[in-house]
Amino acid sequence: MPAFGLGVYKVEEGEHLEQTIHTALDLGYRLIDTASFYRNEEGVGQSIRNSGIPRDELFITTKVWNSEQGYDNTLKAFEDSMERLGLDYLDLYLVHWPVKGKYLETWRALEKLYRDGRVKAIGVSNFNIHHLKDLLSHAAEKPVINQVELHPLLSQIDLREFCQQNNIKVQAWSPLSRGRFLDDPVLGKIAEQHGKTPAQVILRWHLQNQIIPIPKSVTPTRLKENAEIFDFQLSQKELEEIDGLNQDHRFGGDPDHIDF
Repeated sequence: MPAFGLGVYKVEEGEHLEQTIHTALDLGYRLIDTASFYRNEEGVGQSIRNSGIPRDELFITTKVWNSEQGYDNTLKAFEDSMERLGLDYLDLYLVHWPVKGKYLETWRALEKLYRDGRVKAIGVSNFNIHHLKDLLSHAAEKPVINQVELHPLLSQIDLREFCQQNNIKVQAWSPLSRGRFLDDPVLGKIAEQHGKTPAQVILRWHLQNQIIPIPKSVTPTRLKENAEIFDFQLSQKELEEIDGLNQDHRFGGDPDHIDF
């Protein structure tokens, strides 16, 4: 799995989506993260076919939505996603949210898809520690990844430590918190010292904490900026200063209170 990727949440089907993916691929992005809920799987599939990049050089993720969960429903949802994407196999399939009373059966369906070779890897999204403990106590296959809301204002240290102890990678959606705190003076000072932007500093913080960020942007200059994070290193002191920004502030949904 690439250490960095592109999220396409709220990027509508059509020319805008295709241009965004085309630009990202030209800039070296190879991980594209979508979901059935995003309603743009068809456009993602068309874009990667039009790119001319060999399929085995790309890493494509999609997810099963809450209303599609349960064993049989998940198997059908997967086939629907694959038809929209136009792919023969999927690199990573995720349980989008831990729907109470359903996610264990949903996981059993993902295990079947993995055993059948339809999916190269399976994982979860928005799972808290207690969800993961429950899943691990029932699962035949361990999730390879947990994709969660994660940024310096919500650093999720306990969850990250649990995942590390259980060899589960952590991936961050909304790694920049949609730009809500890019004007923070701590980030500004560190960015200036490295000749980088605050967004690049945040993404570098993710990388150096072994977190896989998948920032979403449709602006070519931002796509380029977000990708230019491999040519500098944050010091331990700088990492700790960014850690100090944590407020346990969640902007997205709470996995313990799913009403959607």
